[in-house]
Amino acid sequence: MLERVTRRSDNQCLVDVLLGEKVFVSQFVNAYGCEIGENSKIGSFVEIQKGAKIGPNCKISSHTFVCEGVEIGKGVFVGHNVSFINDKRPSACALDGTLQREGDWTLIKTFVEDAASIGTGAIIMCGVRIGRGAVIGAGAVVTKDVAPGSTVVGVPARILHKGKV
Repeated sequence: MLERVTRRSDNQCLVDVLLGEKVFVSQFVNAYGCEIGENSKIGSFVEIQKGAKIGPNCKISSHTFVCEGVEIGKGVFVGHNVSFINDKRPSACALDGTLQREGDWTLIKTFVEDAASIGTGAIIMCGVRIGRGAVIGAGAVVTKDVAPGSTVVGVPARILHKGKV
């Protein structure tokens, strides 16, 4: 069961968050307009933007950025300082020179399937699907889909172990 929560303090800001039962949210978390499933643990200095979804029984480690358009399945581990990207052509300004607003860019979704594990410092580019049980090595830059059960490492990420599909 999810409960809509808004809670602001000197060391935590949750605004319009659908929060499952027994979720642990550390200090210095900024989350708004998102969903966090039951029994999940959110580490310090994590930001979770509107429209992002984190499934039940997940661990999101400290200093991680989960942007709009990211959907994380059940039982996923996300290491420290992982960044998700949601725009292939980021820019500060629109064509007319003004600061970009919501409608000035294209959101590209990213999916992390159940039981995947993402290593510390990984960067997950937009538009990819990380398959069930896949492992992303620390520091990897994921630019393409990762097959279920596979392990990828490096920059750009390449297959170290091919999982059974």
